[in-house]
Amino acid sequence: MHTHNTAPTQHVVVGETSYAYRRFGAGKGLPIVLLQHFTGGLDHWDPLLTDGLARDREVILVDNAGVGASTGKTPTTIEGMADCIAEFVDALGLDRFDLLGFSMGGMVAQAYAMRHVERIRRLVLVGTSPRGGEPSPYQAEVSKRATGSAGEEGFAWLFFGHSDTGRAAAHAFWQRRHERTEDVDPPSGMETVMAQVAAGREWAVPHGERFADLAAITVPTFVANGTLDVMLPTINSFHLQQNLPDAQLIIYPDAGHAPHFQHPATFLAHLRQFLDG
Repeated sequence: MHTHNTAPTQHVVVGETSYAYRRFGAGKGLPIVLLQHFTGGLDHWDPLLTDGLARDREVILVDNAGVGASTGKTPTTIEGMADCIAEFVDALGLDRFDLLGFSMGGMVAQAYAMRHVERIRRLVLVGTSPRGGEPSPYQAEVSKRATGSAGEEGFAWLFFGHSDTGRAAAHAFWQRRHERTEDVDPPSGMETVMAQVAAGREWAVPHGERFADLAAITVPTFVANGTLDVMLPTINSFHLQQNLPDAQLIIYPDAGHAPHFQHPATFLAHLRQFLDG
């Protein structure tokens, strides 16, 4: 059986777009599709999380259009990215599945759920924001560090708690993330990065009554974040929990934007309980 680090990159073609994905794991649980953060690709997930999930279900990682090894043009709206995911899951023949979105992937997951809620059994939103959410007071520093050139130190500041414990967890994750050395996902180009920036900015603008669109997401939802999310402030996770019809919220201590990377064992236990409950 393949693992996070050995699963081959596969492609499914829809129109002019070839979607890169990896699929591994087995068991009775429904497949779970994972949607990644801004500029992130197949290799940016934590093997502790994905291999833990794969013990009793299929895990499907995917690069959206234009991201990583996927071809095509990256949409400039979150809804356009959700349409790409709709194409992808249809091409794989997934009639019903669980969906986890992290950061920008969490926005895409919300947009997909608003249009295709009948396809999702359970939804997981990590370190993300509803449309029209609160902006970050650290935006200038985030923009400086989010270029991808800041390396481990910049990634740690953006994604993890800022204590010594948080920095140690960031270093451990950084090592796990780079364990895969063959068939690695290429970085996204600047055209894709700028399209994602445009999509994020458009998502910041409410459509109609603020947060009212979340009422359409009627499936059980698990919302997670850290105590200090410098990119998409933690209050946005509270807004999600308060406005989604059936949502629970966990805020992880001494953690930042990526609590599932800083507390992988604890998060995995909570996630598996939610998915199997």
